[in-house]
Amino acid sequence: MQEQGPMTEAMYYVLLALLRPGYGYGMMQRIKELSRGRLVMGPGTLYGVLSRMNKDGWIILKGEEGRRKNYAITAKGREALLTEYERLLRLVEDGSLLKEELR
Repeated sequence: MQEQGPMTEAMYYVLLALLRPGYGYGMMQRIKELSRGRLVMGPGTLYGVLSRMNKDGWIILKGEEGRRKNYAITAKGREALLTEYERLLRLVEDGSLLKEELR
């Protein structure tokens, strides 16, 4: 995979939520659940992120049921999510120095 910059928090949680395919309102609820209520995403942010990720090939539109559009993560999206997860783990590991210094 080519080098990717850090993801926004919104992008990261949308991809996490789409590990189980879903539609907009359901994704907003799932994101709130995954973040333990810390991140409440509005429709404008969500649909902006979905549009960008669809264009980048990280998600696909699986189908529509009335006004509901169902999305799913792609292999490229899973790879991007894993890359970001590993980047975040390295940040936390590097930050362990701070914890030691505060003792």
